[in-house]
Amino acid sequence: MRRLWLIFSQAATVALAILFVVATLKPQWLSRDGRAPNLLPEVVSVQTAPASVPTSAANAASASAPVGTSALPAAFTGFHAAARAAAPAVVSVTASKPGARNPHAQDPNFRFFFGDRDPSGTEVGYGSGVIVSPEGVLLTNNHVIEGATEINVNLSDGRQARATVVGTDPETDLAVLRIELDHLPAVTLGRIDALQVGDLVLAIGNPFNVGQTVTSGIVSAMGRQGLGLSTFESFIQTDAAINPGNSGGALVDLQGHLVGINTAIFSRSGGSLGIGFAIPVDVAQQVMEGLLRDGQVRRGWIGVEPRDLTPEFAENFKLPVRSGVLITGVLQDGPASKGGMKPGDVVVAVEGKPVSTTAQLLNSVAALRPGEAARFGVQRGGQALEVKVDVVQRPRQVRRPVQR
Repeated sequence: MRRLWLIFSQAATVALAILFVVATLKPQWLSRDGRAPNLLPEVVSVQTAPASVPTSAANAASASAPVGTSALPAAFTGFHAAARAAAPAVVSVTASKPGARNPHAQDPNFRFFFGDRDPSGTEVGYGSGVIVSPEGVLLTNNHVIEGATEINVNLSDGRQARATVVGTDPETDLAVLRIELDHLPAVTLGRIDALQVGDLVLAIGNPFNVGQTVTSGIVSAMGRQGLGLSTFESFIQTDAAINPGNSGGALVDLQGHLVGINTAIFSRSGGSLGIGFAIPVDVAQQVMEGLLRDGQVRRGWIGVEPRDLTPEFAENFKLPVRSGVLITGVLQDGPASKGGMKPGDVVVAVEGKPVSTTAQLLNSVAALRPGEAARFGVQRGGQALEVKVDVVQRPRQVRRPVQR
């Protein structure tokens, strides 16, 4: 009996030793699926995004990935696909404008010290543009070509062409040009309603006339107003580097679709500080279609001078509303005057849609069809009224935007 117990003890010791060695050196042998057993208790479950792959880039890759493949790329390789899709349609615009003639240009002493210069005083400005149609239709900024006597366009493939002006719209700082060339690349227009704050975007243009340049950033804000750049403002704000010469160039999404026309920057030095503004593509398309169809953009106008309603004014005049647009002046014999609108009225709605700022009122009235009557919700003292106004075509305003 003692001998059997000794044999059992020795066998158990050897088995435990073998088990210890296997568990230490080959733990996968002890698991049914061939993987090492998890000896730590499961505490939390977290999901980590792949390193160095921005969310928008991942979504773009997921949308383009073939069915049955992984939604995310093995390694993020940049924005070359979007740049390659949009860059051929972005052009450099050179605008020649008559300048002030120097009265001393023909003086031999002046020419000795300052050299031979163009006696006509012609100024040359540089900007960018975007081909939006294979038929040669281009979008750019009005301030790029305003006052120009000659406009030349340079394509990324090396071709050049003289451009003619189809029409301009200073109130949105947009202009439509046309060139006569065959086999033109055209950008695809994007959807502004799909663009969100935080989305990655590329700015493509010709900054400082160094040649076509692509910069990247995000959408910093949407619907920026009150900047004093144009009459009708609803800008896309971006931190993609925009510099002088980028005006009129393209702001595109990660599919290379046009979402905006680069227009202005906020800068104390003349260069990019990460605050740039672009006109949304839906506004640009509306202006382009109006200029191509009618030679002008048809906007509604009622002849009033508005300002934002302040809480102090509403309290002093004991108004029951705290949101709306105060009418400080009404053009005599204008549409609003004929419809019964008076100074001191507060417009709270246009065609049933609430308005709370001057910019909203301007945009709402501009969207009305000239020649038709429109309903305005008005608060006059303690009385709520509905005023009908016959909308007319907005007179053409000529103004030069600032802070380029």
